[in-house]
Amino acid sequence: MSENKVHTHEFGHVNISDDVIGIITNIAASEIEGVQLHGTLAGDIAEILGKKNMTKGVRVDINDQDEVQVDLSVVVDFGVVIPEIAWKVQESVKTAIENMTDLKVTSINVNVQGINLGKNHDKVDE
Repeated sequence: MSENKVHTHEFGHVNISDDVIGIITNIAASEIEGVQLHGTLAGDIAEILGKKNMTKGVRVDINDQDEVQVDLSVVVDFGVVIPEIAWKVQESVKTAIENMTDLKVTSINVNVQGINLGKNHDKVDE
């Protein structure tokens, strides 16, 4: 995630990095209650070493027609209705990207990678 999307305007060029789209996605998805982004092992290790990964669990593709595809991996809280929470994430991310960048979002693929059981579900009663 490091490519730039160039917009040409009368006063010059505006470059939007894929990383910027990733950060917008991360923030918009994180605003939905019951969702955390799920990163890769390498990203998690970098975060442990002190490097904040604002594109954690996000992959962005921008084509030549200024169309954006987003894949994101999330962990949801136990008890949420997964399709409803995924739709909220998709709506939030789409709105944020389109409003902030003027790019058209064509798809947002939400991959649920796990369930956060929380402190109350650490033990299973037998």
